[in-house]
Amino acid sequence: MLTRAAVLAAGTTAVTATASHAQDAAGSAKATGAVDAKQGRLNQSVCKWCFPKISLEDMAKEAASMGMVGIDLLDPKDFPTLKKHGLVCTMVQSHSLPNGLCDTKFHDECLEKMNVAIEATAAEGWKNVICFSGNARGIDRETGMKNCVDALKKITPVAEKEGVTLQMELLNSKVDHADYMCDNSTWGVELVKRVGSDNFKLLYDIYHMQIMEGDIIRTIQNNHQYFGHYHTAGNPGRHELDDNQELLYPPIAKAIADTGYDGYFAHEFLPVRDPIAGLRDAVAQCIV
Repeated sequence: MLTRAAVLAAGTTAVTATASHAQDAAGSAKATGAVDAKQGRLNQSVCKWCFPKISLEDMAKEAASMGMVGIDLLDPKDFPTLKKHGLVCTMVQSHSLPNGLCDTKFHDECLEKMNVAIEATAAEGWKNVICFSGNARGIDRETGMKNCVDALKKITPVAEKEGVTLQMELLNSKVDHADYMCDNSTWGVELVKRVGSDNFKLLYDIYHMQIMEGDIIRTIQNNHQYFGHYHTAGNPGRHELDDNQELLYPPIAKAIADTGYDGYFAHEFLPVRDPIAGLRDAVAQCIV
């Protein structure tokens, strides 16, 4: 019992130290207006679509000033702006979210758009292209799984050849994306196993999976080899990573870093206060 108590105490101390370090960084960011994501182990980035009032040019400047490596979910037309500021597109767009791979009637369109995105991404020497299961529309989960596998086995050889990884996003079907098929990590991990390619992984969205299943850190620790990208946001509300929501991000960021993860960790929250201050605070919390 004493040994167990000592282990628990040590674990609590480690978590407390991580949170304290992140709080210190966040406090410093608020006080000085400066933060440098490169001080931590995670390659942080941000999703531009969450900040509609800020131009891509200004967002790129802000991202670079905070030590972020790039911006998520952009198209090839946006690449020159990123490169001007020494950034990469950490996730390139492809096909429609609702019209995805679980429904065969969308396969031709999806594969064409994924192929174009792969070529554009590879031409820059970048890594990631997003894809989606799409909405079920009455298709059962096993049939949807088989349909996704069929489509992905046609396109993953292209991704393998070009050194690009396709990332299917895990989204919640409870609040934001009703009827979306790939709405839990168990289904998603099984899909990755069936596809059987190192160039197909899951985009693990922490906000969405908190809604669907919780148990975030344990899921990451047990399945990190299937996760190729991460998104953040507070829950409920999908807003800043602050004390108005239930997720504690410093230990989550540490758990991801501790797996040896070397991919991208992108902030995807909808700000309700000063957007740059909120982003700076999020970056500071995740410097671990």
